[in-house]
Amino acid sequence: MEVEDWAASSDGTADSDVYLQDTDDEEIQYESGSFPKLQFRKNKSKACWDAEMGMAEVMEKKGRIWTTMGVVRRSKTYCFIEEILYLAQIGALVLLDAYDTVLSLKDICEKVAEGKNGCHWEAFEAYRHLKSLGYIVSRHGVPWTMKSVQSFSDSACLEGITESNEIADRKSEDELSIISLFKDLHINELRLGFDVYLPNSKFRKSCPGDPSFILCLTSGQPPLRAELENLEKKCNGIPLKFCHVDHGRGIFFSFDKVDLPVPP
Repeated sequence: MEVEDWAASSDGTADSDVYLQDTDDEEIQYESGSFPKLQFRKNKSKACWDAEMGMAEVMEKKGRIWTTMGVVRRSKTYCFIEEILYLAQIGALVLLDAYDTVLSLKDICEKVAEGKNGCHWEAFEAYRHLKSLGYIVSRHGVPWTMKSVQSFSDSACLEGITESNEIADRKSEDELSIISLFKDLHINELRLGFDVYLPNSKFRKSCPGDPSFILCLTSGQPPLRAELENLEKKCNGIPLKFCHVDHGRGIFFSFDKVDLPVPP
């Protein structure tokens, strides 16, 4: 099993071009090879933090960014902490607490640092880099909408979907696959982190299709072969890529299987 170089590190040294996912949306501005700059915008989306869910409910949507961000339950849009921090850093979102007090960027960073909401700094670095390149990124195992569960290919092997469908008749959609899917998630273990789609102006949450690849977050020692094979089985044919973040620098890579010739 050999390592195949897949992408440059997330410091942007080899990022010659950056795809503008919403070219008509003035709220999204990127520079080649750099992190999206903080923009002082007049019209910002607003979201209210729900500590129990570990997510935020979007109260006001501005721009086209929500076409590819946030999950929809019962006609409400919720966003994860990595989405909140990313949008806050580019000045596209204002986060409020339960008392309508605006949370600062530092407050949001502290929520990520706590690692209690299904995301840690390493995962955020990977998410941020992919988003800055224009990829459509979502948490693996959480459908965009409940309508997309039927349209999403079985080969994606969404973790928790089977269990969620069994509960659907007796629990509300707000509870379904939001709290239960990652409330007890151990974020430090080797796991499938994000479903990643190529930039697509026609992307629809109700019919997202199969992701281009699934990103696995690694930490510490390189994964064992048995671990890799187990993860590949869960992906069922969808390419598996890896990201290792060290001191804020993300390295993206993948593995290929090779057969060594048998000596005569």
